[in-house]
Amino acid sequence: MIPYGKHNTNWADAFKVFWQVRFGTLTQGKRILEFEEEVAKYVGAKFAVAVSSATAGLHIALLAADLKPQSNVVTSPLSFVASSNSILYSSCVPIFVDIDSSTLNLDVLKTIEMANQDSSIKAIIPVHFAGEPVDMRELKNGLNRSMVIIEDAAHALGSTYKTGEKVGSCKYSDMTVFSLHPVKSITTGEGGIITTNSYDLYLQLLRLRSHGITKLNDQFRNPILSQTKNNINPWYYEMIQLGFNYRMTDFQAVLGKSQLARLNRFITQRRKIVEIYSKLLEDNTQIKSAQEFSISLSAHHIFPIRINFASTSLNRQELVEKLKISGIATQVHYIPIPLHPYYANMGYTTDEIPNAMNYYQECLTIPLYPGLKKSQQKWIIKNLLSSIHA
Repeated sequence: MIPYGKHNTNWADAFKVFWQVRFGTLTQGKRILEFEEEVAKYVGAKFAVAVSSATAGLHIALLAADLKPQSNVVTSPLSFVASSNSILYSSCVPIFVDIDSSTLNLDVLKTIEMANQDSSIKAIIPVHFAGEPVDMRELKNGLNRSMVIIEDAAHALGSTYKTGEKVGSCKYSDMTVFSLHPVKSITTGEGGIITTNSYDLYLQLLRLRSHGITKLNDQFRNPILSQTKNNINPWYYEMIQLGFNYRMTDFQAVLGKSQLARLNRFITQRRKIVEIYSKLLEDNTQIKSAQEFSISLSAHHIFPIRINFASTSLNRQELVEKLKISGIATQVHYIPIPLHPYYANMGYTTDEIPNAMNYYQECLTIPLYPGLKKSQQKWIIKNLLSSIHA
């Protein structure tokens, strides 16, 4: 079976993890800081905070932003539910703005217009769909008031803005959140990482990921308990806010650091695969790439296509099953969030997101991962074309 996505690990990764598990610390050691520093350096940000998942990262990023309860937060309806769930976790209200049909990202102009007209909107979470960067400079510069911007870059580690900076540099945002899930650009098993250029936000994130306990240069609130004869008690710590156990382990960080050394190679391989797919599909009228993208800027987490099922001999369910029989796994990214029963029961509808709904009716994700061979790509497209024409 050719999977739609697959992690890429080697013996160097395995040996480094083995060494850490056998001889090093397992949690709360220096390996996490080393990994954070390397990620921050790679994306061009001042600080990075590793967490247990990108979902956890989005959650504490919103908490660190210190939004008032019931604040409205704009995000994309075309994403995994974690993007909007994190808003609910933070006692805020998700507001869905339709996508741009060409990029599949949040429609920047609609977002700017809504945010500038509605003072109840306090934050924006743009999603870099499939690794294609949102035009963050246009978004940031179009806002006429101060607003929290948190980039959901779960798909986009290794992506570059058209202005030249790496996604995660936070030049146009307060924080950026990456996923380190096995099918992403690099993996730590489960995991995520937040980048920021604000030291105050950095301190908040460190506390929030570990039970709200004092970190770095936090001042102790209780001088009597914290000191003995004017010396800080070495065992002492204080919980100064309500936090969580969202920590990453040291052996995960070791795997992430090992993977990061090959990130550029992974991205190059993904871009070559996309080039091949694009050429194989360039003359087809029934199947096309779902995104207009710059191959050299996107991290290409996935390769979604659009199929005009009205003109084919079978529906999507039948196509998925037929490809599966041929040894080809596919997926759908994503079911628009307002369609999920939980959100529908809250009163969300699809009335204002026609572009996302039109895309959903036609989309299918075909395999893309480092190591996918050109011969496999040809096999995938051959089976895809023969299936829809059968």
